[in-house]
Amino acid sequence: MTFSSQVKNELTKIEYDKNCCKKCLLYGLALFGKSFSSSSVSLQTENENTAMLYKRLLKELCNIDSNIVKSPSGRNFTVTVSSKGDAAKLMMYFMHDSSETSLKVNVSNFVCPQCQNAFFAGAFLACGTVSSPQKDYHLEFCIAYRNLSKSFVTVLQEAELSPKVTTRKGYNIVYFKESEAIEDCLYLMGASAAMFDMMNIKIIKDIRNKANRKANCETANIERTVNAAVGQIEAIEKIKKAKKFDSLSPALKEMAKIRCENPDASLGELAGMFEPPLSRSGVNHRLNKLVSLADSIK
Repeated sequence: MTFSSQVKNELTKIEYDKNCCKKCLLYGLALFGKSFSSSSVSLQTENENTAMLYKRLLKELCNIDSNIVKSPSGRNFTVTVSSKGDAAKLMMYFMHDSSETSLKVNVSNFVCPQCQNAFFAGAFLACGTVSSPQKDYHLEFCIAYRNLSKSFVTVLQEAELSPKVTTRKGYNIVYFKESEAIEDCLYLMGASAAMFDMMNIKIIKDIRNKANRKANCETANIERTVNAAVGQIEAIEKIKKAKKFDSLSPALKEMAKIRCENPDASLGELAGMFEPPLSRSGVNHRLNKLVSLADSIK
């Protein structure tokens, strides 16, 4: 099951105590469905629970009969209001004029504070999708009409959500990319279980990312240590071949001996091998001096 299906299944199971909230849930389903006019009302969805909920609400709230048709592939369900008279009746129920040519959200349908959230849930069931947080953070509403998408953005903004807008294949896409905004949207719609799942996945991803960054940093440090040690040992060998080793100071001779015997040791580890111990900067200074002497040999 996809994360989007998980969210929709959760939304279809919400029990609303008030009829005004049920009405707004149905309003979101109808307004953002495949068609919503005085001549045709239909909804197309891949989620069977959504189709069943839409059919039940139409009958319960408006006494309107509808048909559910399953596609030959079994992937889509289309819910269609049976008659034009019932379609016009549904338009009136949501206070839309049958002659209007440009659909917009009629906020007069929002009676109590929870109505708006139920409307968001209905809209998501009708035209929304959300990516799996395991892969990406993306929640969107795919809306056919431009003015409807603009008025929907206004309603989302009034709920303190800040969506972005784009177009794709002739559709208006209202979307969120930030994980916190998606969590807020899921919470408002009533998908709290999905929200907590997303938060848990995000925590695990953050822990893994930090562990990977730490491992990468440690690997890079090891590579730098090894590369530096190789250069230092090559410099010491060059000094020996040039018969310049015996002329080194006792301190540099001791440094050269310890480095050659411990090619994998870090500066801090080398510093602890002296008696008394040196500082890391003291070890680094002596090694740099050996490298400089080797570089001066032609």
